[in-house]
Amino acid sequence: MLAQFEHFYLTIKSNRWYWLFSIFCRVSLAFAFLVAGWVKIIGERFASGLSMIHPMGAYLEALHHTGYYYTFIGVTQILAAILLLIPRTVTLGALLYFPIIVNIWLLSYAVRFEGSYVTAPLMVWACLFLIVWNYDRVRFLLPLNHFSDLGILQKPKKYSWRFPYLFAGFVFLVMVGTVAYAEFGHEVMPHNSIKDCKKQFTNAPKQEAGYQFCECIHTAGIDLDSCLETYEEVKNEFKP
Repeated sequence: MLAQFEHFYLTIKSNRWYWLFSIFCRVSLAFAFLVAGWVKIIGERFASGLSMIHPMGAYLEALHHTGYYYTFIGVTQILAAILLLIPRTVTLGALLYFPIIVNIWLLSYAVRFEGSYVTAPLMVWACLFLIVWNYDRVRFLLPLNHFSDLGILQKPKKYSWRFPYLFAGFVFLVMVGTVAYAEFGHEVMPHNSIKDCKKQFTNAPKQEAGYQFCECIHTAGIDLDSCLETYEEVKNEFKP
């Protein structure tokens, strides 16, 4: 199986479309962390427009007051971004980037933060692609009993322009699936403001329970799990 994968790997490494996609992933991921990291280094709170009683806002406010740890996160993000932009250090950059973006993804899902509910998982996929793209270097970190003589691949003399329809279809499905889950994956979302939160319940059968949920999050500042429990209780009370 490993031999088959490495044969496939050699094929994609000589394909111009895969190469262009790797460049896109590197630049887009680097840009995102350069912006996010710089905000932390200059001492500003990330997503400063988000209320401090919002689930994500409360987390970011607490993180903002961790002093040099907050700055350290920013420096690490910028370091990962710079490493991604330098061809010789892409592998190291992707390996540094991956645990950071996985943490952001899980945090976004845990508090249902719509600001990164779509982008974070897509960034995880993009970073994972870069790690696989650099398999010839990453493989030495894997717990394999033996390694093939694949070596460190050099830039091919000539690229193939054969369009990878299956890969493009997979990328499209990942994007659609991520957006669909963000839109329909949960019955209720806190959203970023009480106005947007209440919009999802306007003229809905569970409007009263929904409005109480929004007030619980954005006015009372109660944690998400407790507000969800209250929502379920009130919703059941209004069942016909």
